[in-house]
Amino acid sequence: MTTIEDTRPALGLPQIQSLAATDMAAVDALIRRRLSSDVVLINQIADHIISAGGKRLRPMLVMLAGHAVGGSGAGAEHHQLAAIIEFIHTSTLLHDDVVDESSLRRGRSTANALWGNAPSVLVGDFLYSRSFQLMVELDRMPVMRILADTTNRIAEGEVLQLLHVHNPDTDEAAYLRVIERKTAVLFAAATRLGALASGVDEATQQALYDYGMNLGYAFQIADDVLDYSANADELGKNLGDDLAEGKATLPLIHAMAHSDAVTRERLRSIVQDGDASAMPEVLAAIHATGGLDYSRVRAEEYAERAERALAGLGENEAVAALRGLARYAVQRSH
Repeated sequence: MTTIEDTRPALGLPQIQSLAATDMAAVDALIRRRLSSDVVLINQIADHIISAGGKRLRPMLVMLAGHAVGGSGAGAEHHQLAAIIEFIHTSTLLHDDVVDESSLRRGRSTANALWGNAPSVLVGDFLYSRSFQLMVELDRMPVMRILADTTNRIAEGEVLQLLHVHNPDTDEAAYLRVIERKTAVLFAAATRLGALASGVDEATQQALYDYGMNLGYAFQIADDVLDYSANADELGKNLGDDLAEGKATLPLIHAMAHSDAVTRERLRSIVQDGDASAMPEVLAAIHATGGLDYSRVRAEEYAERAERALAGLGENEAVAALRGLARYAVQRSH
């Protein structure tokens, strides 16, 4: 990205993680306390997926948004909101891995690979319901409305994505509708809730919502590029998983739209069959049509929109961190 926003301060990921470390330690402790159940299997599965780590990006966004807008800063309510967001996200991972029949996530065996589909789905339900217990404790109707609407949109996204599995007619617009519901709405909820809990006005909340929504698009498109370009060990999952699952993501959608008729028909049949063994053919078509470069540009466009959404905020370290996350989303290797 080479825009005017690049002249403004932006932190790198290690600096961002350092800035958020104290808050994230409190969030982590809260997550572990509230995961506990007297049903042993729930503890085992929930601990397996929570302890797999990851960057905890979504709960971190709650904290950074709270600090970015000033107001009353970020405190216990932000920590609880961050834990809620992480529980919702984790429950969707459990359900996703079952639907996608995935065996690897973040370099580890998935819960469904270890314990089976039924326990994974049911523990995902436990995490959803635990997140709603936590939000009711806050006793704030705007918070409950945002989170209820968000989880409903995520469920719609899951079903919408299912409709596009093995569907070679999935176009870019349909692909983006799935991203909005499956990924972007939770990013947007995280940043909006961080601002709301800091007591700022509706316009500022909307700016943070817009930032989160565009960051979510950028992050997911970049993720889909990595499925065709990353090192499998760095990525922590099997390369070509999307292809094996019959999911046409943006690099392949672009290739199908810009290939000759013979190649297009071959790509369509590969999507219909979920033929992972055809990965070399798919990669050749993607490279021939510039599918990876096109997708990277689209991700960068959304990252730039995310940065622009921060323009009305005053400058502080948290704003620089949010700006840095927009850049990190499209520059990462895993």
